[in-house]
Amino acid sequence: MKATAPESLPGRGEAELLQRQRQGRLRVRLAADYRRLVREQGLAAAYADTDVVVAANAEFTDQASLHLGLGPTDPPIRLRDPQLDGVPAQAGGSGTDLVLPLAGGPLEGQRRGGAQVLATLLRGGSVAFSAAGEATPLQPRRELNLWLDRQQIGQGRLLLHRAIVENGLVAVSSAEGVVRTPWGPLLGPWASALYSCGGAGSIGLTMPGLSLLGPGSPVLVAGAVGWVVGSGSAHQPQVRRLASGHARSPGATAAVCVDWQELDPRWIRSCFFEGHGSALLVAIAAPVPLVHAAIARQAAAGDSELEAPVLDLSIPRRLKPGFGGVPYSLLKAGAITVNGQSVPVAPAHSPRLAEELAEELAVRLREDRFPLRLPLLPLSSRPSLLPLEA
Repeated sequence: MKATAPESLPGRGEAELLQRQRQGRLRVRLAADYRRLVREQGLAAAYADTDVVVAANAEFTDQASLHLGLGPTDPPIRLRDPQLDGVPAQAGGSGTDLVLPLAGGPLEGQRRGGAQVLATLLRGGSVAFSAAGEATPLQPRRELNLWLDRQQIGQGRLLLHRAIVENGLVAVSSAEGVVRTPWGPLLGPWASALYSCGGAGSIGLTMPGLSLLGPGSPVLVAGAVGWVVGSGSAHQPQVRRLASGHARSPGATAAVCVDWQELDPRWIRSCFFEGHGSALLVAIAAPVPLVHAAIARQAAAGDSELEAPVLDLSIPRRLKPGFGGVPYSLLKAGAITVNGQSVPVAPAHSPRLAEELAEELAVRLREDRFPLRLPLLPLSSRPSLLPLEA
């Protein structure tokens, strides 16, 4: 019997997938399991037996902010110069709304920033809150000092400005000594390398171009349902691509918003990089509905077929010297060749946290406890990484 060509397989609509989910018949596979099935049975058979592939990342980000809505005071106050545990925040309006950047430099003599404040609150601890007041006739209070914990903050959102990146990069250094980067220290010249993306099974390399994400798309963020709000920081959808459509560099990005009260500390960690400051390690998982054969083929790509660019981060310029692309299979093997030298390489992300959250999302999808939705609108086709020439 002649095998069915993948191109001739029928597509699937959102209504069909939702009906299967409601009936408890949604066929969900982790990205690694799906790729294994493709190798064993072929693309057509794997596509016919899979409705949704689950992809996940657990990467570092220093582009995030915590938006908190505090309750009213008596007498009312119009906040100015607020601080949480000594970390400067911004007053978000005329009342008691706050915006706390989660990245940036440390407090003097401390390894602490906004990310550590969030971690304290998520663990159930208390943080000192202080602010001056801009005295107005209706908001006469001039100062506010108290302690806040998770139960005292009625409303808040974590905004990840660059939550999902289509691909990552490999960081190396040609300089002598240690170079501090947003992913950790690099030893040079050519003594160590870090790669920021998990390769096959990551969200952006399972769905090239983040094609199944758009404003309102649900994703699982550290155990909480988050929502794509649009294109993220440094969005570059028009990057060079492989013949398969996969990006050869970071490419498209998506911003995500999530209720911070629902976050599970197991899957979101504060961290601190010497010479750089605070950041978050956040696990994010996304469903990839196999609505047609082209998406099924792209989701089947393995580490040997995908690559990341190698950049010299020791050069303090916008355009870094590049050394071509390296397959993820070599990165995961632990060594690459750069400038004629063998360089040991390590992940600047957490494969374990990504796998754990992917398994959690797969369970929720099968049990109809996570919304499955195709995007109403795609992410913007306009690049947002526009250099400032001055």
